[in-house]
Amino acid sequence: MHPSSAALGNVRSRMALAVGASLLVTLAACSNTSALTKERVAQSDASVEQAQQAVGRSEAGAIELQQAKDKLSEAKTALAKKQPQAAERSAAQAHLYAELAIAKSQSASARKAAEEVLASLETLRNEAERTSPTQR
Repeated sequence: MHPSSAALGNVRSRMALAVGASLLVTLAACSNTSALTKERVAQSDASVEQAQQAVGRSEAGAIELQQAKDKLSEAKTALAKKQPQAAERSAAQAHLYAELAIAKSQSASARKAAEEVLASLETLRNEAERTSPTQR
């Protein structure tokens, strides 16, 4: 049985709420850092989470996803050390790597779908040639 899209949406909402709550706890510990810096790190965290879901177990985008995770870790460390410029820079890089991971994953999926369509067309073409009478 497949879960309904409403149930999937509820699971995603709860996951997003849990991630958001954990981010707030982390960010509250760094009260001397600007709200904008904290927001940028939180947005990067969400971007990395989206990339994780998009890439899944695929190889396409896996390297960029790891780079995004590494930069996000650097951003959180800089945030904890009250280094807002470094935190913002690393958060921005994490966001960009996450977007690149998503793009590569989607590109690989589209490429695979196109190859499957072309293979189906070739099969149909071969079947049509095999079953049609030969013209003389």
